[in-house]
Amino acid sequence: MNSSIMLASGSKIRAELLQNAGIDFTVMLPRVDEVSIKAALLADEATPRDVADALAEIKARKVSDKNPGALVIGCDQVLEHRGTLLSKAATEEEAEQQLRALRNDRHSLLSAVVVCQDGQPIWRHVGVVRLQMRDFSDAYLEGYLERNWPGISESVGSYKLEEEGVRLFSRIEGDYFSVLGLPMLELLGWLTLRGDVQG
Repeated sequence: MNSSIMLASGSKIRAELLQNAGIDFTVMLPRVDEVSIKAALLADEATPRDVADALAEIKARKVSDKNPGALVIGCDQVLEHRGTLLSKAATEEEAEQQLRALRNDRHSLLSAVVVCQDGQPIWRHVGVVRLQMRDFSDAYLEGYLERNWPGISESVGSYKLEEEGVRLFSRIEGDYFSVLGLPMLELLGWLTLRGDVQG
């Protein structure tokens, strides 16, 4: 098939994952009001899985509509903690509040990927990872925020597992790539099966 592949995301880590896997792709940022869409979905009592999936699809569709024939990858990740969705922290104080709430407790990351072609979704997957945060000290939290803000403002939950954020955890159940926001194994398996990447 060998359709051109596009990533509808400004995420550096998602682009790096595809690049490191040897995938030839281009990036186009979708213009999407995520905050309003998420608020509307939550008002309709959408599940965290549905929120992640819907946002990933909207991003992929937006770029796909402008690029006929291309395979457009849309992604979204949400963090669910005790029935509540956490968003990216806007301030260092908000990051501290999030981490205090997550400390010594479990939460889930749901990473959705939807591929659209000619404005229609043709494949989707939601990877779920369950994480246990350790009971770190207030002193460690203070130092962690000093060292890692504002970089962690790019990530839900105020941590990056590929960086110092890994020290916040005692247990992780699930796929590492899903933690980073793109379920690579499932996506690559599907692209290989289709013949869009060599297998």
